[in-house]
Amino acid sequence: MATDRIILGIDPGTNIMGYGLIHQQGNAIRLITMGVLKLAKYDNHPLKLKKIFERTVGLIEEYHPDEMALEAPFFGKNVQSMLKLGRAQGVAMAAGLHKNVPIFEYSPKKVKMSVVGSGSASKAQVAAMLKTILSFKDIPKYLDATDGLAVAVCHFFQGDNPQTGNKSYNSWKGFLSDNPNRMKK
Repeated sequence: MATDRIILGIDPGTNIMGYGLIHQQGNAIRLITMGVLKLAKYDNHPLKLKKIFERTVGLIEEYHPDEMALEAPFFGKNVQSMLKLGRAQGVAMAAGLHKNVPIFEYSPKKVKMSVVGSGSASKAQVAAMLKTILSFKDIPKYLDATDGLAVAVCHFFQGDNPQTGNKSYNSWKGFLSDNPNRMKK
């Protein structure tokens, strides 16, 4: 397991994007920061995507993470919502790839299971467990921040061997070769 690394976790969203950064030293982790990017004030979807890209690049330039973990879109009934969420994730992924940061993806259920021990845990349960694990004082107003942090902590718990189904990509070529159905023809 890498003994000294910074992990950026992102919970993509088109109204609120949550993020968290942790520093791993050996088997210990500490909170660097967490927060949200509020996007609801923008009614133009491409502008929201631009803001996600810029904020993600800004976080990378400020904190120099060694790895980035993203929450993968979940499958729901609203196709338009899924499409927008997938775009938000793709833009955050593009920012990481643009800055040569290795990308890892985890399902929402995997993140919750890793942090709380239950894949059906609530946002509040995830936040409370992270407060215990990382010893921070106050749970933030927007739980999207702790959701982003949870993705980083999930990645820490996976060590250098993310389980099958959680892939790492260092380039678009690698991502597209594993996901040919995601490329528009």
